[in-house]
Amino acid sequence: MHWFRHFWKIGLLLLAVVVLGIAGFMFIEGWSFFESLYMTFITISTVGFSEVRPLTQAGQLLVVVLIVLGVGTFFYIMTTLSEYAVSGQLEGVFGRRRMKKKIDALNGHYIVCGFGRVGVQVAMELSRENMDFVVVDEKPENLSRCGALGYLYVEGDATDDETLRDAGILRARGLVTATDSDADNVYISLSARNLKRDIFIVARSNMEKTEFKLLKAGADRVLSPYSIGGKRLASLLLRPAVVDFLDVVMHTRDIELVLEEVLISEDSPFAGITMGKARNLCEEGANILAILKKDREGIIPNPTKELPIEAGDKLVVVGTRRQLSELEGLLCNLDSKVGHR
Repeated sequence: MHWFRHFWKIGLLLLAVVVLGIAGFMFIEGWSFFESLYMTFITISTVGFSEVRPLTQAGQLLVVVLIVLGVGTFFYIMTTLSEYAVSGQLEGVFGRRRMKKKIDALNGHYIVCGFGRVGVQVAMELSRENMDFVVVDEKPENLSRCGALGYLYVEGDATDDETLRDAGILRARGLVTATDSDADNVYISLSARNLKRDIFIVARSNMEKTEFKLLKAGADRVLSPYSIGGKRLASLLLRPAVVDFLDVVMHTRDIELVLEEVLISEDSPFAGITMGKARNLCEEGANILAILKKDREGIIPNPTKELPIEAGDKLVVVGTRRQLSELEGLLCNLDSKVGHR
């Protein structure tokens, strides 16, 4: 808040001139506080009204000093305001206030900590899915890019609890920490988990030995861009047609196929039935690919038809948006859109 500190200093300077004038007239001329206050203001503002009483030579010298200081202070204030207006800094101040109001109005949004190479891709994907999110970064060049893209952002250190509060973490649904520093990602995960116990945290890890620390700090998932990149390169080398197919299906807008994560609620018609019966309900709609049991570690791909579905389980389904919309009406509780086109 450089601009705030700057104007605060200007205000203190003006106050010092006023105090000097009041104290001077009261001490030199023996005037009352009100008379001294009145004389000080008509002097530093150069209004030109006559003196309250005839001045002594010392009083006249005080008037000269007040005029020089007062005119100089007002000139400095006007120059500063003009500079801020011309440079666009005042517009930036009001713009940040408007942005803060928008962030304060968010609920169930996501927070992206770090707007480097990885953070940019995360933000672009969230934007493509029409999800509300806030970027947290402290580098001016990254924030400028955020503003140019129309993203909401908070300037500050994401390891600081107050910065995360400004980003609305107490109302947020999930957080991604994607900075270049593993140490910062650990601190951010720890701070986020302490501030909101039920927030879903995905953390970036640059080194394999850091993954355990991130999980201990509170991250729900840990990903290494280098590990993912290596696996993708190997897949392209060994199964290029499969990778090309997945890219077309999952990332092309021309083909409307979406992966979704569905939470089974207590009143869902899927709760208490087997996987086979659930697939019959979805016979002409979305396909169930996998299940994540609430009381079991790891996901179960291609579950058997005898496997029971319970409230609290999560299904991974694939289908068109129309099919998933019909499934949403059937399940009554579509948990979140984490899929990709």
